[in-house]
Parts: sequence; C-alpha cells; structure tokens
Amino acid sequence: MDTPKHEAGPLLQKSFAFAVRMMKFYRHLQTNEREFVVSKQLVRSATSIGANAEEATGAISTADFTSKISIAYKEARETSYWLRLLQAAGCMEEKLFLSLHDDCQQLCRILYSILRSSGRA
Repeated sequence: MDTPKHEAGPLLQKSFAFAVRMMKFYRHLQTNEREFVVSKQLVRSATSIGANAEEATGAISTADFTSKISIAYKEARETSYWLRLLQAAGCMEEKLFLSLHDDCQQLCRILYSILRSSGRA
C-alpha cells in the first residue's frame, strides 16, 4: 500500500487556529455588519481547510492524501477571495483584513508546497 509520509502537524495547528478566528469573525459579520450571504460562504470555506487537512492525515494512500490537500488548497483560495470581497465592500477594517488574509495566504503557501512536493502541483 502506498501511504503518505508527510507530517501535517503545523498545518493542522494553523488551519484549526484560522478556523476559530474565522468563526469569531463570522459571528461579528452576522451580528454587527448584518452580512449573511458572503459570511456564510466565508466560514464554510475557511473551516473546510482544516477539515480536509485533518482528513488528509488519515488518508489510506498517497492519492487520497493528495486529493484532500488539493481540496484544502482550493478552499484556502476561495477563502482568500471572500476576504478580499468583504474588505472591498467595506465590511471589515483594513487591519483585520491584513491579519486574516495573511493567515490565509500562509495556509495557501503551506498547502501548495505540500502539493508541489507530492508532484501534483
């Protein structure tokens, strides 16, 4: 059996912490900004990053691992889009945007690096 060899510990920690931040931001958007459509998309994609990374650690093959990491990468890219959209629409302060978007970009870079090292990017 072809089993994955990648240690995803830092990825899991970062993606979990990011998901927590995004859930708190989601509550803020719902309560303070009365933004219900994009915020729901945002929290779904943001929490999916870590969920797929977690699934990747239990993958039964390299192909399964790569597939889950690929999905996590796509979800991170989608999250970046929603953050940029919310910022452009005036739903978040610049400082918060920069902080959240930087965390998201870090996850994108980690995930892309994993994909590249697996020969899939």
